[in-house]
Amino acid sequence: MTILDSLAVKSNAGKKSVAVLIDPDKIEDTSKLTPLINLANENCVDYFLVGGSLITSTNLSDVVSTIKEAVTIPVVIFPGSSMQIDPGADAILFLSLISGRNPDLLIGQHVVAAPILKNTNLEVIPTGYVLINSGRTTSVAYISNTTPIPDDKYSLAACTAMAGEMLGLKMMYLDAGSGAEKEINARMISTVRKSIKTPLVVGGGIDSARKAITALEAGADMIVIGNALEKNPNLLIEISDKVYDWNQSVEASK
Repeated sequence: MTILDSLAVKSNAGKKSVAVLIDPDKIEDTSKLTPLINLANENCVDYFLVGGSLITSTNLSDVVSTIKEAVTIPVVIFPGSSMQIDPGADAILFLSLISGRNPDLLIGQHVVAAPILKNTNLEVIPTGYVLINSGRTTSVAYISNTTPIPDDKYSLAACTAMAGEMLGLKMMYLDAGSGAEKEINARMISTVRKSIKTPLVVGGGIDSARKAITALEAGADMIVIGNALEKNPNLLIEISDKVYDWNQSVEASK
């Protein structure tokens, strides 16, 4: 079963997933990833996302291979540009920044990446990427030269996701951005969830178990934890426990 299919199956069953986001730019020595990889494995994390808005280092492949050699958790590239491709990963989010009007990130980068991806075994996941305002300019908003959707424009976000689904995108990713001041609010997630059938991923600003559960209850199928783990790795234990309990309750209710 493909990663997208497994997400869709879990989504339809009401089950949730957790992904850990690793920015290669913040990893000077891949051996230092070992504690986080082990922690993720012990706590049944579903996916590793690897990538960032601006990668100035050359260790994307090293990060991917370090994870792959240690665990069987799928590694998905979360690319900031067409240069962020590694055939050693399991899949790549083929991101179309549908909340912005930058043609390079709607289709331009994809044209460059397509022939490269065609010659790999990577699972390509067509993903509608929707930036939501988080209170300040994040790296992804600056680099992409786009304006995030205001955090109180619920219908605009929902219609954007709806259009992406109608265009054939298979997954939606609501992101407040790396190091966001605040997480995406529950009403925003809920409104988007009700407007689409594709799996819904939510990331940015999730730095507590409470925020994670709020996002899941609002309709997120998968939450992404990144920066918060640098300060508090044990947060992953708290969140994974909540997701495990959630999925167990879904099983018990059948």
